[in-house]
Amino acid sequence: MSTSTSTQLQDTAVIVTGAGSGIGRATARAAAEQGARVLAVGRRRDALVATARDHPGIVCHPADITAPDAPDTIAQAARTRLGRIDALVNNAAILGGGPLGTATRTQAIRLFDTNLIAPMLLSQAVVGDLESTGGVIANVSTSVGQRGWAGSGPYAASKVALESLTRSWAVELAPRGVRVVAVAPGAIATPIGANNGMSPQRREEIRAWQVARTPMGRRGRPEEVAWALCALIGRQASFVTGAVLPVDGGAVVG
Repeated sequence: MSTSTSTQLQDTAVIVTGAGSGIGRATARAAAEQGARVLAVGRRRDALVATARDHPGIVCHPADITAPDAPDTIAQAARTRLGRIDALVNNAAILGGGPLGTATRTQAIRLFDTNLIAPMLLSQAVVGDLESTGGVIANVSTSVGQRGWAGSGPYAASKVALESLTRSWAVELAPRGVRVVAVAPGAIATPIGANNGMSPQRREEIRAWQVARTPMGRRGRPEEVAWALCALIGRQASFVTGAVLPVDGGAVVG
């Protein structure tokens, strides 16, 4: 467990989707270490149990966020198990892309359902709770959406749309006391490629391509994105809304 002494999330109640690995796991743990109670949401119970190990502030809620009843059941689970909802971190996502002409309707629907529609409907399900607590929605986008990378179009498009919602919701919800923010990670060392069925050789090719295009010369760590998310949902960021924070080692500006 981290030795961080920050308590800016003390006694806050946070939902983190995609919490079974990578950025979601790191964020759930970092928030718990800062005093939050966390509902860790993901499809795989065993992965969630691993996330919660040695972190008593994390409770597991296995769920497919694209299921028709998921928004309401996740929201109700948070109310019951956490007592309130102060923040929602929309992190769960899947990869998808390829050159124009290679996508199928089924693949495209699954991609946008997971990366855009599910976060939208879950945010809708908890916005009343967030209004009552002066809470925040934090969306996880991608730096890939800030530039044109061949083959990344569908995935990037789903994430850019989430950024657009971030800005629109920030304006719409500010009068209701709800903040909306986002982070845009670059190349981060997570298992998302393996989880989406990429071969080891293809993952290594992508890793080399990413590092070559990152001015800092390395991939980021999930914990570095978790730091940004926890800072943005924390009390000290109370005047920050509509912001999309790059966490990409300079990839967008390089």
